[in-house]
Amino acid sequence: MKKTLILFVLVCVLFSCKKSEEELWVAEIEPVKPIVDFGINFTDYNVDQDTVQYYDNLTRILKRQNFSDKKVNQIIEKIKDSLDLKLIKRNKAFTFFRSKDRFNKVKIIVFQPDQLNYIFVDLRDSIVVHKRARPLTFKVRTIAGTLKNSLSQTLKDENIDIALKKRLIKVYAWSIDFFKSKKGDRFAVSFTERYINDTIYDGIDSLRCAFFEYKGKKIYAFPFVQDSIKGKTDYYDDEGNALRNFFLKAPLKVVNITSKYSLKRFHPVQQIWKPHYGTDYAAPTGTPIMTTATGTVEMAGYTAGNGNFVKVKHDKTYSTQYLHMSKILVKRGQSVKQGDVIGKVGSTGLASGPHVCYRFWKNGKEVDALKLKLPNSEPMNSNNKPRYFKYITPLKRNLDSVAAVTFKEPFQFSPPKPKAAELEPIIEEDSKSKSSSKKKTKKKKK
Repeated sequence: MKKTLILFVLVCVLFSCKKSEEELWVAEIEPVKPIVDFGINFTDYNVDQDTVQYYDNLTRILKRQNFSDKKVNQIIEKIKDSLDLKLIKRNKAFTFFRSKDRFNKVKIIVFQPDQLNYIFVDLRDSIVVHKRARPLTFKVRTIAGTLKNSLSQTLKDENIDIALKKRLIKVYAWSIDFFKSKKGDRFAVSFTERYINDTIYDGIDSLRCAFFEYKGKKIYAFPFVQDSIKGKTDYYDDEGNALRNFFLKAPLKVVNITSKYSLKRFHPVQQIWKPHYGTDYAAPTGTPIMTTATGTVEMAGYTAGNGNFVKVKHDKTYSTQYLHMSKILVKRGQSVKQGDVIGKVGSTGLASGPHVCYRFWKNGKEVDALKLKLPNSEPMNSNNKPRYFKYITPLKRNLDSVAAVTFKEPFQFSPPKPKAAELEPIIEEDSKSKSSSKKKTKKKKK
């Protein structure tokens, strides 16, 4: 009986030991990953972090680290060529890396004027200063959704940087009035985000492509560089149309300039010298008058001087006005697109014959439309079209597929197509210059 009891105790002890071994194996701890930043392994040094305080300067910051006056002056002398000392502002970070020996000396100083760039001061031998940047990674993000109360709120709900909204508004400034966008309008956007050290968000890097539904139509936007030497990026739609609608050269298809902008012109009706703040284009009565850019009709009516006229507001900077119409074809508040017919040529008001007086307003002041340098996009060069459509096809496919998944619709990809022919005004000379040019050609033939 005694032997049986001893045997039972031994079995219990062996069983409990085995169980404890298994438990210890399960509780194995993974090694802690070392912190590496600025190209430095933090475990190799004693790290002391400091923040610029109110009324701080570089001298005070360095003296807090027990540098001698001589050493402080040497460091400042070296660092001032690489760093604008005005960048040392409140709440900016300094990191001091000290040796792990008994001397605990500062070996490296890192100053961060922003979260990407830093100044690396190496004190391990002589004083050497480097301007460096932390490694960047770029991540593509594509989203689709419907507008809620506003574009800002919609993007905020998707945890997207407000900077993207500003870019979209700038790109679509000539095509979409976001204040008139409707709740429920669909959109899709593909963009890249910057990350420092693969983890720290550093903002929106670029807009890859987008589409917005506006007044029942999808308006796409793709960035494209036509001339690699100039390097200018413009945005175009899926047909190659420039989104930043440049103004048409004239409000008529056939152009015959009879009077230009002038601060002193003899008025043919009033028979006095006075300023002429527009450009006159003569044409037969009833000739269609086009708005030279997309916008909203601000005024449409009649005055004794202007006759029947229309004024179109294009954005907060530019407006255009069209005078002496025989007939007005639009109403106040109506949205118009570039090239839309808004009236017919006439001679109402103070006019000696049928023509349209085209006036151009910038910041509330009438200016010479023929001399004004406008922020225009370059029309798509026909030689660049094959390259453009090849470039945007995968971008459009990705954008449309994400939209189809989001809106739970079958994916139907429509490849990008070339755009329709552009409106190009035909420039004609007046009758005198025509006759003189004919005489010259006859003389040459003789």
